Amino acid sequence: MAISRAECVALDAADPLKQIRDEFVLPDGTIYLVGNSLGAPPKAAAAAVARTVEQEWGGRLVGAWNVSGWYDLPLTTGDRIAPLIGVGPGQVAVGESTSIAIVKAVSAALGLRPERRVVVSDLANFPTDRYMVQGLAEALGGYEIRDVTGVDDLSGALSEDVACVLLSEVDYRTGARHDTAAVTALVQAAGALMIWDLCHSAGAYQVDVSAADLAVGCTYKYLNGGPGSPAFVYVHPDHQAAGRHLLTGWHGHAEPFAFEPDFRPAEGIRRFTVSTPHVVSYAPLNASLDIWEHVDLAAVRAKSVALTSLFIELVEELCAPHGLGLLSPRDPERRGSQVSFSHPDGYPVMRALIDRGVHGDFRAPDVLRFGFAPLYIRFVDVYDAAVTLAEVLEKESWRDDRYSRRLAVT
Repeated sequence: MAISRAECVALDAADPLKQIRDEFVLPDGTIYLVGNSLGAPPKAAAAAVARTVEQEWGGRLVGAWNVSGWYDLPLTTGDRIAPLIGVGPGQVAVGESTSIAIVKAVSAALGLRPERRVVVSDLANFPTDRYMVQGLAEALGGYEIRDVTGVDDLSGALSEDVACVLLSEVDYRTGARHDTAAVTALVQAAGALMIWDLCHSAGAYQVDVSAADLAVGCTYKYLNGGPGSPAFVYVHPDHQAAGRHLLTGWHGHAEPFAFEPDFRPAEGIRRFTVSTPHVVSYAPLNASLDIWEHVDLAAVRAKSVALTSLFIELVEELCAPHGLGLLSPRDPERRGSQVSFSHPDGYPVMRALIDRGVHGDFRAPDVLRFGFAPLYIRFVDVYDAAVTLAEVLEKESWRDDRYSRRLAVT
């Protein structure tokens, strides 16, 4: 083999991020390559939730909205996420879900370009992105959704009637990564607004959307905020004063507790909040952000490239005769922190692999996905995962009937 397990152990010993793994809960006997779907919990998360429930809610009751900072959580948490996506304080608000964040971002963009009636969306975008845009277009009336199949089609789609473009920085199926700076410049040169979906990039490597007009992202993947943790929306400072989105909830009001009958938007990024913060859900997210404040993002990216490149090399060496096809870009500059392979029986293969302690996930129609969270994945995990995948394919253990029965979440 190109590398031995002992050499992987040595790489782990030299890893500048190795101590951070100890900050996370990882079950014994599990190789967890699903950080691109749900990150592992920080060890401090449970205590953070308990503190919120027992000391703040239990000890201060309704007074915790003021004393414990609950009211400002969308903004204070946003300022903690801002450095991870290359922007500054007062530019990110955290709250609601990614789907709701998309409605906020796209509807604001449409309002900023009222004379334009086209939204460009990539067919490779995550389905919720497309579904929410379709719902917006139907509700507002008079809008067209123009589909592209990747950035190669983008130039031809950018006519003078395009209001905004919504793209995912990293393709959720293949892990392919866009050049955000180049694409943003192309879109803006056409007079349209650029909206990035950062769900599969924030926390995986250095992200910089400071030149973009808006961006959205979730916090439960590489940012380890936990299931249902709140999403975020970024709004460029140049658009905050004029930006008006469709969801004019009371927390985006200039004076929520004046209880005025008509909506009057708050100043700055606060106008992109909507509803009462889900306080308990912020607790594990902020526990994770405590870790991120001490992380070198350049080291995260370097390790991500090394992990994903090694996995590709090992899988192609060990599994070549068994029908796997690489879907992710081979060039690490064009790849996020995810590696995907196709296999005609991908679902039962993944089920069999999970049963043997290697956790990835499956995306229709035939995609085996493996996400590499550099804060807690080791080189030896990569080695063992590739060897186990080869064994599943060689022995055809995936042919067991139980692995073909689809679960609700794949």
